[in-house]
Amino acid sequence: MRIDNLTLFPEIALAPLGDSIIRRARDAGLAEVYGHNLRDWSEDKHRRVDDSPCGGGPGMVLQPGPLRAAITELKKENTRVILMTPQGVPLKQARVRELSSESHLLIVCGHYEGIDHRIVETLIDEEISIGDYVLTNGAIAAAVLCDAVIRLLPGALGDDRSSIEESFSDP
Repeated sequence: MRIDNLTLFPEIALAPLGDSIIRRARDAGLAEVYGHNLRDWSEDKHRRVDDSPCGGGPGMVLQPGPLRAAITELKKENTRVILMTPQGVPLKQARVRELSSESHLLIVCGHYEGIDHRIVETLIDEEISIGDYVLTNGAIAAAVLCDAVIRLLPGALGDDRSSIEESFSDP
């Protein structure tokens, strides 16, 4: 499985994935995880990727231009594009299990007040939330999703029965 995290803070998305079970799964080639800085797709000389919301209001949103360019470049034929957002569908173990069978996840990490809704409508396959609270950015949520998915990959836990007998396993 390949997982690409698109964020303003790639180091935050990747930091928790460098130890323990996830590290062993990555070292064994079960999962490839990458962090991409959205600013790399900015055409602004200052590498800005934020702007005021179209309809007004407080805060900033991520611009559609850099998001569209990054998603278009990173997305392959078999990619599932996920936006981490507090407004998304709550993440449950059953969905994690389904996502673990995908070959490529592209996780878009929200920031500020979110992302331009035109991107959600045209390029995002699903929106996921890890809980009813707001984090500083979506990179933290992306790390949680990555951990939950990678540990379910065959061979990641050492004994494939381990994930079947866990607290939130499907009956």
